[in-house]
Amino acid sequence: MMQARPALLDGLNEHMHQHPDGVDDAAWMDVINKMDEVYSRLIDDEVELERKNVELEQSQQFIVSVISSMTDVLIVCDVAGRIERANAALCALVGRTESEILGQPLAILLADEASQAKAAEVSKAAFLGLQAQDVELQLLDRGRQAVPVDARCTPRTAGNGRRAGTVWVGRPMGEIKRAYMELQQTHDALKRTQQQLIHSEKMASLGQLVAGVAHELNNPISFVLGNVHALQRYCERLQTYIEMLDGQQDSEALREQRQRLRIDHVLHDLPSLIDGTLEGASRTADIVNGLKRFSTMDKEEKRVVNLVQVVDRTILWMRRVQPQTVQIHWTPTTTAHVLGSEGQLQQVLTNLLQNAFDAIATAKCSQGLVWITLRQADGRVYIHVADNGAGILPEAMSRVFDPFFTSKPVGKGTGLGLSISYGLIEQHQGVLSVRNRNEGGAEFTIDLPQAPGFSFPRSGGEGV
Repeated sequence: MMQARPALLDGLNEHMHQHPDGVDDAAWMDVINKMDEVYSRLIDDEVELERKNVELEQSQQFIVSVISSMTDVLIVCDVAGRIERANAALCALVGRTESEILGQPLAILLADEASQAKAAEVSKAAFLGLQAQDVELQLLDRGRQAVPVDARCTPRTAGNGRRAGTVWVGRPMGEIKRAYMELQQTHDALKRTQQQLIHSEKMASLGQLVAGVAHELNNPISFVLGNVHALQRYCERLQTYIEMLDGQQDSEALREQRQRLRIDHVLHDLPSLIDGTLEGASRTADIVNGLKRFSTMDKEEKRVVNLVQVVDRTILWMRRVQPQTVQIHWTPTTTAHVLGSEGQLQQVLTNLLQNAFDAIATAKCSQGLVWITLRQADGRVYIHVADNGAGILPEAMSRVFDPFFTSKPVGKGTGLGLSISYGLIEQHQGVLSVRNRNEGGAEFTIDLPQAPGFSFPRSGGEGV
């Protein structure tokens, strides 16, 4: 066109002086100007068309690159269910090139009649304008083996708004299952690590209680040993007396021996010695069972736990290791039941009491005080553990339950006690919170849901 314009104009100029009668030069100039305008318009349209062609090619290349880079399989079908487009992921899965499957029905990629029926049903629903559906189809892979694919079918419309076909997007279930298995393995490893961490912290707390528990065990064991020695002496006397009976001595000699060996006293004392021994053994067994419940790894299942008994046992153990200058004020209620793990709840209370003792020691109080109160309201059970120690610094309040955060000196604390306690209470569908008391010191509150079907008096025990 750029060369045609001058030639045309030159031809017109040659004939300007040969125009028919009645046509002057001005008319010819108008014709030439009009043609020049038409030519300019054609040039502009050609430039715009080339620009749009470039944009279209770029858009097409972009779409092709996106489709090719998809890891999910993509199939585009027309209204008759014939394949119009497929991406590289689909071709790699079925072991065919795109040119081999273009124009073929979707059914050639499916492994069984059930998948073909599902695909037809979902395609029909898509044409009816129903919401996109997920369906599991069996595709034939490159080895002609069935591969489960989680697919979704959506309708495709043309420029005039009419249905132009369907678009299938799917992901092989093997990848999903593998990703799920990896996630499950990671989750299981995390749970095992968490359990080991909880158990390690529990054993650290148990180590602090060993001295007190040993003293607690010493009383019933000493009582049992004393009774056993007495029973041993009584057995010797009874054996001597029975041998005299077997020797058929006269009644007067037997009476003298009975008085000398104090047989009547032995017979009178035996029941109380046996009862005392059984009681001491029972107390020892209770303490050992308590240690076992506290130290063993907790199982997943939860059961009904009486919090009053948990608090009583924790206080009993902690009194043996607490500083002599600390007094624990606790007035138990009759019952307070929650659903959970007895060992884990005792671990939380042990950590809170130990922190209270450490705070009191830091504050160097002449008279350390710890208050434990238990109450219930609106189906919840609340345990408050307060002290008159140093309290918590404002800048540390938001980090109290962070793992490895501690305000104690190096070597004094691990920074895991409160963090683990917080997690354990969360596992019981509860909340562990803390605040500074106006009177001084800190107060931790355990908020737990009450066990279904259990209740206790609203006038529950309050600390002194």
